[in-house]
Amino acid sequence: MKTAQFLRAFGVVVALCGSLICQSVSAADAKAVAVDEMSAYLEFVDYGGGTIFPEQIPKAEYAKMLIIDARDANQFAKDHIPGAINIEWRHVLSKSAQIPKSKPVLIYCNTGTLSAQAGFALRVAGWDNVRILQGGFSEWKAKGGLDANLKATSTPQHGKDSP
Repeated sequence: MKTAQFLRAFGVVVALCGSLICQSVSAADAKAVAVDEMSAYLEFVDYGGGTIFPEQIPKAEYAKMLIIDARDANQFAKDHIPGAINIEWRHVLSKSAQIPKSKPVLIYCNTGTLSAQAGFALRVAGWDNVRILQGGFSEWKAKGGLDANLKATSTPQHGKDSP
């Protein structure tokens, strides 16, 4: 599953990078540059590829981040993480002027697949401050939303008859 996600992300980034490279460069040269950049990135990036689990984010940290909901506008309108902005996953590079490099950025979609592609594209393009919400909005909600960290780190209360 992870390999399939990576291959989809790789294809998207090759296409995105190829279209963004200077027009005076031939298509073959542009593809070679994009592949070289991705190769260098993959040698550098940590194993998690910038992913973070909902339970790793203390509630107070959300206010310090730019949160990007990478789903479509209809899904965003129905529900989203409080404070999030909506930039559909396929538009993150064209709207990258809205994305700071100076503070943490959290990006998510429904399950993490499309935001992983968008996050990969941003990280290859130089945003090393981007984290992808593992499991996406679905897992975030299931684990307690803004309180996922609190739920994961609080000590369970046992009755007096508990061992």
